[in-house]
Amino acid sequence: MARRPRACPAGVPQHIIQRGNNRQACFASEEDLAAYAHWLDEASRKYRVSLHAWVLMTNHVHLLATPADADGLSRMMQTVGRRYVRYFNHAYRRTGTLWEGRFKSCVVDAEAYLLVCQRYIELNPVRAGMVEHPGDYHWSSYAANGQAKPAGMWTPHDVWLRLGRTHQDRAARYRGTFRGHMDAEQIAVIRTAVNKGLALGDERFRREIEQLTGVRISPSKPGRKASRQETTGDQPKLLL
Repeated sequence: MARRPRACPAGVPQHIIQRGNNRQACFASEEDLAAYAHWLDEASRKYRVSLHAWVLMTNHVHLLATPADADGLSRMMQTVGRRYVRYFNHAYRRTGTLWEGRFKSCVVDAEAYLLVCQRYIELNPVRAGMVEHPGDYHWSSYAANGQAKPAGMWTPHDVWLRLGRTHQDRAARYRGTFRGHMDAEQIAVIRTAVNKGLALGDERFRREIEQLTGVRISPSKPGRKASRQETTGDQPKLLL
């Protein structure tokens, strides 16, 4: 089955997931996590990708990032992925693939979903039963977003910056969104969007991104056959 082309316009946030092949572990030690984080920081700077939220789990990675260029996100992920695979295979005397395949991603309507998506990402260790509170997990962006602690590779999004006048005020208000559980419907919407490469936003947002990129990011209607553009990635010329 041909893969869906990726919509990745500059300046629009993306929720990214990179999973280990067959859900196998891709981080076996603190040193592994530190190595990945270091190369992610380097690559994000090199390819001008702003990282707003992240969590490094045992067998997968979640990121929320905004690329300055249309190809920045893919170049960042390819660079980090290849470098880390070489490191991991050498460290554990193995060969072959480590990742499930190309990373999954979806565009995010910042005004409606950015903070919701950040919360979803940073609550991953809690949902997995690894910690009771997101602040107890070291390998996530919660310390920056929710506890006002410095993080080298963190770039706050404008939506987060509008939460308050000072860093402490913004972090305190952001922490307040973690009281109680996330709505199950919100979780399902986020998972569906990123796993299927759809848009995390309303119909107007979807139409704007489709017009901008020429890539369909709306759910296919039942029984609808994919067009050549959707299956091959060919994009029509946009009439501006």
